[in-house]
Amino acid sequence: MDLKNVISSVILPDKDVEKLAWARLDSLTKPQRSLGMLEECAVKYVAARGDINASIEKATVLTFAGDHGVAEEGVSAFPQEVTAQMVANFASGGAAVNVLAKLEDVTVRIIDAGVAADCPFQGVIQRKVARGTANFTKGPAMSVEDAQKAIFIGIEEAWKAIDEGATLIATGDMGIANTTASTALYSAFLDIPPRDITGRGTGIDEHRLIRKIQTIEEAINVNCSRLNSPLEIMAALGGFEIAGICGAVIGAAARKVPVVIDGFISGAAALCAIKLNRDIASYCFFGHLSADSGHRRIMGEIGVKPLLDLDMRLGEGTGAVLAIHIIRAGLKIMREMATFEQAGVSKS
Repeated sequence: MDLKNVISSVILPDKDVEKLAWARLDSLTKPQRSLGMLEECAVKYVAARGDINASIEKATVLTFAGDHGVAEEGVSAFPQEVTAQMVANFASGGAAVNVLAKLEDVTVRIIDAGVAADCPFQGVIQRKVARGTANFTKGPAMSVEDAQKAIFIGIEEAWKAIDEGATLIATGDMGIANTTASTALYSAFLDIPPRDITGRGTGIDEHRLIRKIQTIEEAINVNCSRLNSPLEIMAALGGFEIAGICGAVIGAAARKVPVVIDGFISGAAALCAIKLNRDIASYCFFGHLSADSGHRRIMGEIGVKPLLDLDMRLGEGTGAVLAIHIIRAGLKIMREMATFEQAGVSKS
């Protein structure tokens, strides 16, 4: 499998289906476009699938886990071993993403893309590239080759889920210090100073926040000669789970399956995918606006409006799973509402 070929295989959604979908929605018993983003979600989904009658037959959330060498800089409120402990929690069904996925009838897949510890838990998909990334204040987080490996893992896991019937993919993450890596990625991709978008992540105090900003600035400075392409930026500043999510977004779009992007971390992964092929954006629903400071500006810079704003900042795929409900609602409106003609209602 050649990464460039997969990336270039992504094409824009079907414009004819998009027109048909809007015509259908505009014929329903309501003022035109009065259901706002519900209608936009329905149109985007069916256009991506290339079928006006497309429905969400099965939704799967792919939650990628990985550790970060930069955690040793004290940028997180939690120790690194929490990553593996949370993977165990996912496997036993005790995490927030498990609860919400059950509520929304979403299948959960947990992928170890680079956790520092062993994760021999039942149900965890073992795809470890390495035991965590290197500390990116001293050099690149990973080699370009390892970044590609992680992206391929994401592509393959998305394709497996699709082969098992998924017609909608959601993304999630777990990795102590991954808001630090994600902020570095956003800063490099969007040319925004780290201090303008760095948040408190898991709830760090002012001292750690200052240290986090300094750490990101240092990482970008140390790796400045390696930030020449999206793949190089991911390798220098990213994480195995972030690269895995990037791959899942690419893989789903290549198969014309829409993707619901979770929050801050998944957004950085999706941005990398979009930088590799801008047409990928047409397959992305941004699930929610993270409470992590900077996310609102980042979403504005990218030019997208997340579906939900619930003051959440957990990750795992929680926001993405909740947002699936909104997409389903939009599709149900398009399929089941009566037209003016069917209902015998006069048009304005």
